[in-house]
Amino acid sequence: MPMHTRLGIAGLLFAAGLLWIGPTSAATPKAGRHRPALGIKLRPVGVASWYGHQHQGRKMANGQKFDRYKLTAACWCFPLGTVIRVVNLDNGKSVVVTITDRGPNLRLHRVLDLSEAAAKQLDYIARGLTPVFFSPAVAVETQPAQLDAHLLEPSSPSPKELSRESEAQVAARYASASRATRLDPVVALRFD
Repeated sequence: MPMHTRLGIAGLLFAAGLLWIGPTSAATPKAGRHRPALGIKLRPVGVASWYGHQHQGRKMANGQKFDRYKLTAACWCFPLGTVIRVVNLDNGKSVVVTITDRGPNLRLHRVLDLSEAAAKQLDYIARGLTPVFFSPAVAVETQPAQLDAHLLEPSSPSPKELSRESEAQVAARYASASRATRLDPVVALRFD
């Protein structure tokens, strides 16, 4: 076979190969699939650091100014405004904080930056770093149940109450003594 024919066939095969793998490599991930920010895997255990006076008053990712005396945290894994519980694995102390900023720096291999107030509650200010477990906090507000009296069924009288009533009173309540013994087994036992 002449050389130009071989080159033509090779070029044709190369172009066909590109057309074959092109659409599959350009496939997009499924829509609606949640991915953590910056492709970070969520691991609920890691090392937390804290920041305080050096960041006091600076603008955070949520647009507000940082206050080291509030219970806040910086994290890449949760949406801003998420309330999480953080547990210090060294001493078992825990605190509930709100995610208000992004951080810590990814190259530091830390999962959370806590405010100074949160670090004080977890008792690791002097060390600077501590192992933590964290998870979203579930807010549950309970309220007393309110019962409507018209939804409750009338209760049947107890045997003690029946013993105090005369047969005429029972009959009057049920419209007749025979109906009372049919409708209420406690009444039927009394008149047998």
